[in-house]
Amino acid sequence: MIPETASIPENAFEFGKNWSSFLKNIDETSVESSIHSLRSMLGIKSLVGKSFLDLGCGSGLSSLAAYRLGADVVSIDYDPQSVACTKCLRQRFAGDDTVRWRILQGSVLDRSTISALGQADVVYSWGVLHHTGNMKEAIRIASQSVSPGGLFFIAIYNDQGGSSRRWLKIKQTYQRLPRVIRGVWVALIASFYEIRFAFIRALKLQNPLPFADWRRKKADRGMSVWHDWVDWVGGFPFEVAKVEEIVVPLRKEGFSLQNLKTVGSGWGCNEYVFRRDVN
Repeated sequence: MIPETASIPENAFEFGKNWSSFLKNIDETSVESSIHSLRSMLGIKSLVGKSFLDLGCGSGLSSLAAYRLGADVVSIDYDPQSVACTKCLRQRFAGDDTVRWRILQGSVLDRSTISALGQADVVYSWGVLHHTGNMKEAIRIASQSVSPGGLFFIAIYNDQGGSSRRWLKIKQTYQRLPRVIRGVWVALIASFYEIRFAFIRALKLQNPLPFADWRRKKADRGMSVWHDWVDWVGGFPFEVAKVEEIVVPLRKEGFSLQNLKTVGSGWGCNEYVFRRDVN
């Protein structure tokens, strides 16, 4: 049961429904890609003996990667379909190990629920906290779950100024459309941008076809192109931040930046890995 204090927006995008559709695409290649991403960003080879808290676990793929790396995992999501997806993934790939991998339903904005989980060696939240409707508070609560000396890995939408405001309107249009034609809206937006990207590649005398980009997306965290587009066009609430708007407040709270992967002036998520100072 989701606590009443979770403050889940009424018009929130049904991420779990998208993940349910994505689930059939997950295979060992997807898992290995997710493992590689975790290792690369965290700068580790193994998570044996470490605790891993996945806030907004979505499909459960990143949780599975942490489990495969040896961590004791707690996955939590406010969306019951995401919880169901993660449980299905645990059953398929982890022998339904409920001892080393716990899966719960709840919101990162429910401070009492998150506090009750205790602190973890790695707190992970990829592309989640900007969808809560209160990103700053979500980051604050999530950061408090990091053990002293532990790692805090988050991915937050890049602030592109006017372009981000246009994307907000695209997402709001998705929310207003009848469910039966939302897929058409996603296809229209995706087609527009894929054609635009192809034109840019052609101007640079590169192969204009998108297949190389799609393969890279598959290799990056194991994501599929279509489900990523659905997530991007429909994902709401929607907040963005400049790099300094994430780094500076966390530095004041005793975190030091260990790794950073940005999209420059482009769209998508900037990835941050912080280490919590040991007092």
